[in-house]
Amino acid sequence: MSHGGLQLRVGKAGVRSGPGHAPRCACERRLVRAEAADTRCKTASPRSYGYKVTGAHAAMSGGTTNFLLVPIPEHALQERAPDKDVKIAVLGASKVGKTALVVRFLTKKFIGDYEPNTGALYARKITLDGEQVTLKVQDTPCVALQGDGDGLLCQEQINRSIYWADGYMLVFSITDSASYHTVQPLYDHVRRIHPSGSIPIVLVGNKSDLLRARQVPTDRGEALAAQLGGVYFEASARESNEGVQAAFLHLCQEVSRAVGGANGEKRRSGLHLARPKSPNMQELKRRFRQVLSARVKSATT
Repeated sequence: MSHGGLQLRVGKAGVRSGPGHAPRCACERRLVRAEAADTRCKTASPRSYGYKVTGAHAAMSGGTTNFLLVPIPEHALQERAPDKDVKIAVLGASKVGKTALVVRFLTKKFIGDYEPNTGALYARKITLDGEQVTLKVQDTPCVALQGDGDGLLCQEQINRSIYWADGYMLVFSITDSASYHTVQPLYDHVRRIHPSGSIPIVLVGNKSDLLRARQVPTDRGEALAAQLGGVYFEASARESNEGVQAAFLHLCQEVSRAVGGANGEKRRSGLHLARPKSPNMQELKRRFRQVLSARVKSATT
């Protein structure tokens, strides 16, 4: 088969067409039209093409099989770029619902009973502004104020998580004013690890369904978020997915823009800490199975 002119040969029987040679059957006429269209396409564009068999006509006659060849644009063969990583750490005091928020966002479910937080890292793919990214969420152990209220007590794992992450969700409970007062020292601690540049942050007041037990008014949450350079969200991991989704997706978008603006380069600081544990969705599934098993046992006894 020649692609430079209008001469075609297929199989043993041979099918020819060209100046002075009229096609003898419908199949031969279709092949001539396809070859002519391919020639015009190559003349109009310098791009290279491959070919695929469409199976439009595949009849066996005297040992001859005729196929229609269609050009494949070269961009179909390009390799797909790797996904961008969006890395978030969820920080806050004890019993504010950090794990519940993470689980609600990842699974749209609320369990209610959790093991003591050991700081698991979860990963999933999401779409942001039409682009697929790999979201990694670091759940962390609790932090607490020192006795004098001037310092912060936190595990070394939290320092590693802060250094590793590109954005931060600071969580308090609207029913616990002490957890609210932990947020500012916690932000200052993040700033000591990342002293330069802007840091994507959202402040989340969890347990918004417990209105009668509220200790922190909404305006105080908004004022603190503005002071930290972030946005304030109130959410209920127990009752609704809307506020949780809004907070996480807003932070993801801010991190994606920050990472893209820095060309993917990590912020540098004086600390050089190891990264947290590898992504572990299996741990989350194990927690679900454990809780469901406990509920089944209690229901049968």
